[in-house]
Amino acid sequence: MADRVVDYAIFLLDVDGNVMSWNAGAAAIKQYRENEIVGKHFSIFYTPADKARDWPKHELRRAMTEGRFEDEGWRVRKDGSRFWANVIITALRDERGTLRAFSKITRDLTVRKNYEEIMRQSEERFRLLVEGVQDYAIYMVDPSGVISSWNLGAHRIKGYAAAEIIGRHFSRFYTPEDIEAGKPWSELAIAREQGRAEDEGWRVRKDGSRFWARVVVTPLYNAESELRGFAKVTQNLTQRRQAEALELSANNVNDFIAVLAHELRNPLAPIRNAIQLQRMTGATEPAHRTAIDIIERQSGQLARIVDDLLDVSRISRGTLSIHKQPVSAASIVERAIETARPNIEAARHKLEALVPPGPLDVNGDELRLTQALTNIINNAARYTDPGGNIYIKVSVANADGRRQICISVRDTGRGIERSLLHSIFGMFVQGKESLNRPSAGLGVGLALARSIVELHDGTLEARSGGTGQGAEFIIRLPALSASAVAQEKTSTGRTEVKSADAAAVVNSRVLLVDDNVDAATALASLLKNHGQEVLAVSTGREALQAFEGFRPEIVLLDIGMPGMDGLEIARRLRARNRSPRPLIVAVTGWNKPEDLLKSKEAGFDMHFVKPLEEPQLLEILRARQTAKVESPAT
Repeated sequence: MADRVVDYAIFLLDVDGNVMSWNAGAAAIKQYRENEIVGKHFSIFYTPADKARDWPKHELRRAMTEGRFEDEGWRVRKDGSRFWANVIITALRDERGTLRAFSKITRDLTVRKNYEEIMRQSEERFRLLVEGVQDYAIYMVDPSGVISSWNLGAHRIKGYAAAEIIGRHFSRFYTPEDIEAGKPWSELAIAREQGRAEDEGWRVRKDGSRFWARVVVTPLYNAESELRGFAKVTQNLTQRRQAEALELSANNVNDFIAVLAHELRNPLAPIRNAIQLQRMTGATEPAHRTAIDIIERQSGQLARIVDDLLDVSRISRGTLSIHKQPVSAASIVERAIETARPNIEAARHKLEALVPPGPLDVNGDELRLTQALTNIINNAARYTDPGGNIYIKVSVANADGRRQICISVRDTGRGIERSLLHSIFGMFVQGKESLNRPSAGLGVGLALARSIVELHDGTLEARSGGTGQGAEFIIRLPALSASAVAQEKTSTGRTEVKSADAAAVVNSRVLLVDDNVDAATALASLLKNHGQEVLAVSTGREALQAFEGFRPEIVLLDIGMPGMDGLEIARRLRARNRSPRPLIVAVTGWNKPEDLLKSKEAGFDMHFVKPLEEPQLLEILRARQTAKVESPAT
């Protein structure tokens, strides 16, 4: 039975700790074949730190005296990689009580360990973030409406301390008229039925005074789809305080989004790097491959949400960068369709695209225009019932004597209410029926699309005959003449660039500095799979020491670390004037314009935002290989 078990390493040790037997699970988990390990001491599976404190001997001593010993900790495979193990050692004695051997059972719990750590860090950061927000009352109620949590913003806006209000029903915040009409309970019912409830109205403070509030209620479910309660966010929009609230919001919303994006990127980095590593090493179980695909899609969606939030911030500050050059409408349509295809295929829609032959160029940022069109196509896919039709058409029109390129996206979906045709492009605006739809989005896609089009001196128009009659979105952009295209190409010196993927990657010594152990472990493994020699450390002091002994050619450095941050580490490394000059790269969650400037001033050669994807990693390795240092770029 033991020989055939593959999910557990089951083997025997003699009284001195030498391996006596070896099953299939042990070979799979620890990577040693039976003829390689039998007769060797089991301390080979332990980390240097555990060996230094004589932990293998301690385990056998405990098992011998107590009959059994159980532990969890890091263990080492044949290739030097580590895994989190659950270990049970049992002393085996004969009928006279003489110790004959030890049985040892080991289970690989690395996936569980990594998941628990990622969830713990994410939950702790989110809790601290919510508790520190003072401009919004953010609290939770149980399914019946009894308050179970309370943040500083709730205390400031409503006047109750946490000890006074937790355990009380949230209806006390409503006016007597609203209570009589059953409004508190109807809000919970709407949120439960539609997935979200939003309202503006009078609310009551502890001292009895009233304030005008905007309230959003969201139901919270557990993994078994059981309702656990509701999250309530309340904003004070009272007339006499509205000017102050708007000013504070304008100053703080961008920082809030940046912090939120940073905290979301940290758990994303180890997840996505681990997925890339697993894809490279391979897995034979179909269910395992399916799970990887699901995680990759969902983490990719989270990354896109973060990017949308950051773009909202850039637009509000007027810092969204646009790099214009001649680009064909056909290329924009092709790239947008390719990006939106997973959503189209998931909903089983039929897509038809009509792009006439001939030059149809505009002066624009291909990446940003593709982003705008992708958002519109995804919107069509989202609000069209499964099996619908989406039509994309490119045409040329003349307006006021000027030639325009028109890109139309038409669907057979639920349409747009006439009252929403002019407001549909507002930030966070969604149709009412979107509340009971899965993946209804953040309500920022169309707002971003319009802002991007307007930055290109174009327009974005929405048309619809009403509910159930589909919708059409039309992008109009100034067309470039053939002579203007040729002139622009000549002035910019645009040439075809050979893909970086064609170049080979040579081995380099890479120093990886990150206080997030999971992120560092996953990225280090990915680097090793590309043939790099990697040393990972978690503090600035360790980084400075390793820089001299390890003498890295590339330093991948997180910026937001406790104690000595990445900026200070980079300054100290540059001050040493080592030759040849190492490539120092920021791999961080901070990506505001001022963050890029600070990293450049501190001596960073390149700046990347977590999670670091494989193409970006290869770009770094090849930048060192060609001794070509790029200026900081996102």
